[in-house]
Formats: sequence, structure tokens, C-alpha cells
Amino acid sequence: MLDFDTAQARLAACAPRPAAHDTLPLDQLAGRVLARDIIAARDLPPADNSAMDGYAVRRADIPGSDTPLPIQQRCFAGHAPEPLQPGQAIRLFTGSLIPDGADTVIMQEDTHEDERGVTFLRIPKAAGTHIRRQGEDMQKGRVILARGSLVEAGAIAMLAAQGFTQAAVTPRVRVGVLSTGDELVAPGQPLPPAGIYNSNTPMLAALCRRLGAEPTLLCHAPDDTGAIASALEALCSACDLVLSVGGVSVGEKDLIKPVIESMGGALDLWRVRMKPGKPVALAHLQGKPLVGLPGNPVSAFVVFTLLVSPLIRGMQGRHTVYPPTRRGMIAQAGTLGGERDDFLRVQAHPQAQGVPQLEPHPQQSSGAQASLAWAHGLARIPAGARLQSGAEVDWYAFSDWLA
Repeated sequence: MLDFDTAQARLAACAPRPAAHDTLPLDQLAGRVLARDIIAARDLPPADNSAMDGYAVRRADIPGSDTPLPIQQRCFAGHAPEPLQPGQAIRLFTGSLIPDGADTVIMQEDTHEDERGVTFLRIPKAAGTHIRRQGEDMQKGRVILARGSLVEAGAIAMLAAQGFTQAAVTPRVRVGVLSTGDELVAPGQPLPPAGIYNSNTPMLAALCRRLGAEPTLLCHAPDDTGAIASALEALCSACDLVLSVGGVSVGEKDLIKPVIESMGGALDLWRVRMKPGKPVALAHLQGKPLVGLPGNPVSAFVVFTLLVSPLIRGMQGRHTVYPPTRRGMIAQAGTLGGERDDFLRVQAHPQAQGVPQLEPHPQQSSGAQASLAWAHGLARIPAGARLQSGAEVDWYAFSDWLA
């Protein structure tokens, strides 16, 4: 068995980098990955402007607290102000351009205006208050979004603020899913006495979509080498990455490994020192990476989260394939590590100070599917560890690792 970290690194390293790109409009960019650096076309702000509703003045012109300055002009955002005359003030609003000659904005809450002008109730100690300087947000010619960045709402706002209407992004990774097993029945169909509903395929499709990949082809094959080979042939032709689920252990009906080998596939790893999820296979078939996942839904979910998601991020061209690993305090007394690294389904409860408390689900069986919807992430218990209540451990938040 490979240790977990080596297996994770090996899967991530086999990701083929995208060689093409799509150019999409702003309203279709969310969840995609930039294929090129974005260079600022202009300074933002394009000119000095007011950060507040208030009055533009020369700091040196501000008189005593009882003496008003006459108001030269009222200038709204989108209008060009006059040059500021000595000894006067210009009424501004948030976003108004700073007049030539002004060096300070006094916010309206610190002023009193009447027919004589504006009186200042609080005077700043230095010039420059409440002014947004040209280019302080983005500077023309600078990289503002790096290639490999995931495009979310904030990035779309930056692109729009620069006047861009489109951007180049990497193609969606097309993922094929093959479930195997005579016992599996599609949801909605009559369930025979020995049958179980296939929850792996819709779960894996949803996980792919959550990562921004496209579940292009979903197949099921009975425990038959010919049917499995035909399905793999179709999946490799249509997809960039193939996930098989089930049939990768050592039973008589575990046929994925021998079928891959019979089709000329190269098996790179088989079995990982992790729980749940030991039976994992990585192969290449027709030039496409193929990951064989264990058949238990919890095991498949855990392996996808920790081993497959970095592979998909690499295939998307992301510059960060490993999300952060957090720290938490295990709440279960006497937690023991076994022969493999154990990944417990946990909820994270924030504390007033320090790291969150990690509460393990009471049922850690690989068949306990309800724990997946309950959990916030996975706490890693190293092999052979003996942890007391309150011990700190690494944990993998689903909000980080499935995004």
C-alpha cells in the first residue's frame, strides 16, 4: 500500500495541463479557470476621487471652528469639478472627482452648512483624508488576475470595472463515471430483493459539478469483463478523465483492474494506506487518466475529495491544486489511529479562542451515507496515533476541498 501523501501527490502529478482555451462573456465566466493573465487596461480609480460625501478643501485653508468657508460649487459623481479657488470649498459626493487645488475631503458628518457656507466641526491633522488615489486599486499594465485563478464574483467585478466583456478560460474537464455491480439499480426503478440503489453515480456527478467539471457520460456495467471493457472504451473516447466506482478490490467480481490491464492500460498505483478508501487504482488508458474508486459510497466520497479533486484542479489548469489544510481540536477522548491514516467525518464548532472543536460523527462505517450530509469535513488521525481529547489534528474542510 502507498502512504496517503504519496498517493495524493502521484494523482495530482499525472494531470494533463489544458492545451486549449474558450473565450466566454462575463455572464458565463463564473466557476471557470483563467487560461491567461489579465492585465489592467486602465488605472482604477482612473483619477483621484472622494471616498465620502463631504467637502473638498485645501487643508491649509481651513479656518477656525467658528468661521465658515464659502461653497464654490456642488459637484456630483460623473461631473467635472471646477478648480478649487483659495479659501473656498466644493461640495462633493462619494465618487466625485477631486478638484485641482484640493488636497483633503472633510466628510459631511464633521461639518455644518448654512447660508454663510460650511463650518468644520472636526479638522483632520494632515492633508489627504478621504481621497481615493488614482491607481490605488489597480494599475494599468499590471497583472490583476493570474492565469489559473478560479473566476468568482469578485473577479468578474474586476473584469467589468476594467471594461472587459470576455476572458479566456480553460475548457471544462469532461469526466466519465462508470459504476459496476450486478446489485446496483438506478433510482426510480423497481428494487429486487438483493438489489441496492446506485447512489455513487449521482453523488460523483454532483461532486464533479461542484468543482466546475462536467460529468459528460455516466455508465453502468454489470460484473462482466466484456461489458466493463465496452463501457471503458466509450468513456475514454468521450471524456478527459474516467472514474470507475467499485470492482477495484480483490474479490472474484472485482474486475476493473484485470480489464484495464487487458486493454493495455498502465496501472500506476493500487491500494492506499487510508481509511476509508484503501482500494484505489490509478491507471492510464488510451492516454486518459482513470481512477478506480472503492464501491462503498462513503469511501468513494472521501477518495474523490482527497485524491481526485487535486487531479481535477490540475487538469483545469488551476495554480493551486491543494486547498489549505486546517487545524482543529478533536473532541473525542481516546481517539486511536489504526494501521492506516483514518479520515473521520466531523463537524467543526468554532470556539471563543483557538481552533474549532471537531466532533466526529457517531457512525464512522464506510456504509454510513447519512454522515456525509452531516459532516463539515474530514479529520486526519495518523496511523498509530494515540490522541487525548483536546489534541489538535489536521482536517480537510469540504468547503475548501470541493471547490
